[in-house]
Amino acid sequence: MANTTDTAATADAAGPTGTAPSAAEAAIGTGDWQAWQDSWDRQQEWYMPDREERFRVMLDMVEALVGPTPRVLDLACGTGSITDRVLKRFPGATSTGVDLDPALLTIAEGHFSGDERVTFVTADLKDPDWRAALPHDTYDAVLTATALHWLPSKDLAVLYGQLAPLVAPGGVFMNADHMPDPATPRIDAAEHAHRHAGMDRAKAAGVADWREWWALAAADPLLAEPTKRRFEIYGEHADGDTPSETWHARTLLDAGFAEARTVWRSPSDALVLGLK
Repeated sequence: MANTTDTAATADAAGPTGTAPSAAEAAIGTGDWQAWQDSWDRQQEWYMPDREERFRVMLDMVEALVGPTPRVLDLACGTGSITDRVLKRFPGATSTGVDLDPALLTIAEGHFSGDERVTFVTADLKDPDWRAALPHDTYDAVLTATALHWLPSKDLAVLYGQLAPLVAPGGVFMNADHMPDPATPRIDAAEHAHRHAGMDRAKAAGVADWREWWALAAADPLLAEPTKRRFEIYGEHADGDTPSETWHARTLLDAGFAEARTVWRSPSDALVLGLK
């Protein structure tokens, strides 16, 4: 998720703007992984008010194409937001979450501790051999959201080629991410201004942004070390070149998917599905 330039918050008793403590602030030092999971969701929703809608459509398409008991690969899983929604909707599903971020994986592993349906794997998607760490050769559904935009398109095309053999025949890959339309700059600018006005109002009400959330994580004794390692791996942030939904669909077809198209769209983001 894209960074902002706001000053990072500290773990004071008050929230980022002097409001009541947030879920993350209240969870500092307690090991309350549900609270950290919830706080991540709130932080992401600040950037994407329609985040739950893309998840709903994603799971609708999983059910429509592979049924209610899928084996899922949660790609670049973060705290496990997709896995959480998959298991709540499909209790008979199983999920493998893969990520490189040690802090977000700490939250995910804590949140899903004891759930035998879930496995987490640490792997770098830029490593050509990252798939060797997975516990299964194929998956019914490979799902990812707002996570792959940090990859340049040439690297993302390579990843799509690596994903195609992981998706079982009749299975699906779905990527929900930033996919602007370069042909509509005036529409994009108007949407951007409108969305950011809403973000400013939410910020004034005390919602933590990206920098503030990570400052809170760094202040938690249980997350401080993995957060430090996380920034050693990634730095502050890196964005790829966010190609269009047309590029994604075409690249999935080139990678070996039988069909590919957009199944959900907002003014700034899209959910593209590839079917094996």
